[in-house]
Amino acid sequence: MDPVTVSANRPGSNIYRSSYTKLTDIIHTRLDLRFDWDSSFVMGRAYIQAKPWFYPSDSLILSAKGFRIEQVALVQKDELIPLKYTYDRKKLKVRLDKTYTRDQKYTVYVQYVAMPNRLKVGEDIGSSGDRGFYFINPDGKEKDMPRQFWTQGETECNSAWFPTIDGPQEKMTQEISMTVPAGMVTLSNGILDFSSDNGDGTRTDTWRQEKPHSTYLTMIAGGDFKIVKDKWRDKEVSYYMEPEFAPNARLIFGKTPQMMEFFSSLTGVDYPWEKYSQIVVRNFLGGAMENTTATVFFDRMNMTKEQYLDETYEDIISHELFHHWFGDLVTAESWANLPLNESFATYGEYLWNEHKYGRDYADLFGWKDLQAYLSSAKGRDANVIRYDYADREQMFDAVSYQKGGRILHMLRNVVGDEAFFKSLHLYLTRNAYKTAEIGDLRRAFEEVTGEDLNWFFNQWFLAAGHPVLKIDSRYDQTSRQVIVSIAQQQDLSKIPLYRLPIAVDIYQGGKVERKKIIVSRQEQSFSFPAGAEPDLINVDADKYLLAEKRSQSRYPNMSFNTRIHLCIWTVWRHCRGCSRRRLTRQHMV
Repeated sequence: MDPVTVSANRPGSNIYRSSYTKLTDIIHTRLDLRFDWDSSFVMGRAYIQAKPWFYPSDSLILSAKGFRIEQVALVQKDELIPLKYTYDRKKLKVRLDKTYTRDQKYTVYVQYVAMPNRLKVGEDIGSSGDRGFYFINPDGKEKDMPRQFWTQGETECNSAWFPTIDGPQEKMTQEISMTVPAGMVTLSNGILDFSSDNGDGTRTDTWRQEKPHSTYLTMIAGGDFKIVKDKWRDKEVSYYMEPEFAPNARLIFGKTPQMMEFFSSLTGVDYPWEKYSQIVVRNFLGGAMENTTATVFFDRMNMTKEQYLDETYEDIISHELFHHWFGDLVTAESWANLPLNESFATYGEYLWNEHKYGRDYADLFGWKDLQAYLSSAKGRDANVIRYDYADREQMFDAVSYQKGGRILHMLRNVVGDEAFFKSLHLYLTRNAYKTAEIGDLRRAFEEVTGEDLNWFFNQWFLAAGHPVLKIDSRYDQTSRQVIVSIAQQQDLSKIPLYRLPIAVDIYQGGKVERKKIIVSRQEQSFSFPAGAEPDLINVDADKYLLAEKRSQSRYPNMSFNTRIHLCIWTVWRHCRGCSRRRLTRQHMV
């Protein structure tokens, strides 16, 4: 078995995980790939067009894990000029023929053999999930298992099958040619430029993507797939599934064009890539991966119609699609800023549910996200944007996903829908095909709203924890006032004292009156005139706060029937949107 490595910071350590320094800018990568199925090797020829990022440079440093390097050369017209290099199984350091300035491009040729199955955990890679390239049933001996290959690049695994610069900060265009058995179907980023029969039982497919994306989003896959084609506007939408399950492809993925239209309209930014494909592979490492234009899904998506009734995985489909705006179009510039990718994709699930099935249905899943965060072991002491992680893989947790998604929901509540989506539009257009950090998102919101929002971003994105609120609401007969008292009881030595805009709804005589308050001190009380005792005082009326709330409400005059009515109304409100589950009010009662 592979060894297990557990990473943690030493108590009291002072660690800062900065964005990677940009020494070289890869402009375009062209790969010519062949595969040795017997040994599970990738034989590659890479043409890497690059230039210095800013300062003049006479070298190129590439990540390349466990390769056999066969040739390194400078491409000059039709000639390959040999270059000197050093290689330590992780980094390929190439000495160029001269010092280049940032205005001078060059192309380096690398001929290599990648051996992902021979990478040693703890020596070449951190875990078995870092091999980057996976051959499934390569010798064909495993019964009932199709012969496939696929890649997984995030976080820094693509350098296990082609030489590149690791990290989210590096963006490039690409062209990938794959020579495969003639009956095998391939997929990669961008569009299929051309396909040629080699006359020897093999075929070469060439895929081209002309818009830049981060190197970890590069993917290839191949196998016995049937392609079911769909369409969004004038762009191809396609679903790659094993022949047995392909008849259900439209059932499983058929809402994709609707989602693309919805997210395009919502953000004011049309789906920004050449096409969109979704492929289901065997033995995938996680649920799915948002490779640009070509999302990979795990094999639980191979469903029968009966299985689809129990679980649609529609949340995963919407999550990965929304990444094509937040993560692919605009990419977090460092792993510390990963929530700019994952928090938005998680909130994309909420937005789709709200649009398709109603606010109540979306709120149910938002509540589940809140509970997932509150029950997570690391949720108490991890910042959302964190520069002190021990291992970058630790960023993929309930803080980056569920907590971040709920923070975005709170931000939407604070600024309002119009300002929220206009700010997202500005953020996306200003940073399109580039990278961003949390400050870029804040500045977009401040430019749109005209407000200083440091208070919100500092306490939610740049700090750990959440409010723990004790809420006491009552009616004072003597003063004829509704009194709401709120105490922040979180550990203030570790967690901020929050500024919390809150709505309080007062129900009385069939009417609802809303009061808006701002909690900014450790203990505060608010009073509102009321001629009679209310039927209900609803603090955090929109139920948008990411907090632990301990409520104490006193209604001595509330009748038993009124209490029952309120209980039924609350359950019905949260469940009536569950149309897919065919819940009815009679079931609720």
